[in-house]
Amino acid sequence: MDIRKVKKLMELLEESGMSEIEIKEGEESVKISRYGNSPAPAQLPVQSFVQQQAPTSQPPSTETTSTPEQSQVKGQSVTSPMVGTFYSAPSPTAKAFVSIGQKINQGDTIGIIEAMKIMNQIEADQSGTVVEILVKDGEAVEFGQPLIIVE
Repeated sequence: MDIRKVKKLMELLEESGMSEIEIKEGEESVKISRYGNSPAPAQLPVQSFVQQQAPTSQPPSTETTSTPEQSQVKGQSVTSPMVGTFYSAPSPTAKAFVSIGQKINQGDTIGIIEAMKIMNQIEADQSGTVVEILVKDGEAVEFGQPLIIVE
């Protein structure tokens, strides 16, 4: 099944407010669920990825509890919109998109998250000054995980 179709299904699910959608094309099938990881027969590897991205009914504990280090930093975090691998620059030899102390505007690219061999540019959802970068280049990130702190 084409990855573009899967992404479109994810968008449709999000926009419609439905809790689950399942599509079958020949012998292949994809089931996308917003709530939980219910097992289904003949799941594709794509499905498990999609289910990891879906928001759960319970907020992740890492977001609700703060460590002493996080409580000292004031500002708002820019969070990951998906599960994948974070890259701070467009290539290994290129300069990082953002650095500590840099002023950024809403819509500026702060990094790239590779998900299912697709490179997704991550944009800042707010303007301000970068006070902390919370993830390292090449590090795996989760949905909703803070990437940078902007003040």
